Amino acid sequence: MTTALIIEDNENNLELIRFILEQSQYKTRFAMTGLEGVQQALTMPPDFVILDIQLPDINGLEVLKRIRAHPVGKDIPIIAMTSYAMSGDKEKLLAAGCTAYIEKPIDPILVIGQIQKAIAK
Repeated sequence: MTTALIIEDNENNLELIRFILEQSQYKTRFAMTGLEGVQQALTMPPDFVILDIQLPDINGLEVLKRIRAHPVGKDIPIIAMTSYAMSGDKEKLLAAGCTAYIEKPIDPILVIGQIQKAIAK
């Protein structure tokens, strides 16, 4: 079974993303801080990561850099899922190593297709 690591500090968003993934037969794990997410991604590598950008300790860009800097994290698909949508943010995150970018609020009907497209690359 494919495992997703969700790095998200908002409980409502976390539960929604978890529900959508589990309904589509994905196994889920989660972290509510960036540091915990990095640690999980590197010690128990998931098949892909859903990454919020605004986290309480280190931001998602730093999480992305730390995961990508480690040999284990080089090839893990990382999908930024964020409401932090300033002009140029999508491009900056993709250039920094995100596999895909999904803007919040997510559309529960469309998001699983967006995720599947991103992890199929």
